[in-house]
Amino acid sequence: MSKQYLRIVIIWIAYIALAIPLQAKSQTEISNYAFVQDDGALRISGNVIRLYGVYIPPTGHTCYTFVRPMPCGTRASLALDFKIGVEFVHCTERSRNPDGTINAACTARGEDLSAWMLQSGWAVALPDAPFEYAAMEKIARAKGVGVWGIPVEIIKR
Repeated sequence: MSKQYLRIVIIWIAYIALAIPLQAKSQTEISNYAFVQDDGALRISGNVIRLYGVYIPPTGHTCYTFVRPMPCGTRASLALDFKIGVEFVHCTERSRNPDGTINAACTARGEDLSAWMLQSGWAVALPDAPFEYAAMEKIARAKGVGVWGIPVEIIKR
């Protein structure tokens, strides 16, 4: 075996050894129970995760007194919390924000949580979101559900 051939093989092995961890890092998987924050972000295993492709606008703050312990939060975050329940949430990291939060595609019970939030009218598709997300937002808006529906705030006299 020539020295030139041996150098090429060593360079290729080094390249592959360095490239594999970089690819794995870009597709980090995070799975565990999720705690929904008031702004709709998820806290999973110490990470703050924002659902990929959607913005969850602030909605009226409310508390449900018929459930113990009494959950409080925005209507959108409570809807997401009830959707997830006590199931494991599986997230695949898409990017990181300057504040250290993670944008991730997340599923619970095999259902895309971003898509569910859009279809329920609790989220707005971001400009760089998949085309399907924008369509789901428009359908929810046409149906008048979630943030597109009639406000359910208490009417003050």
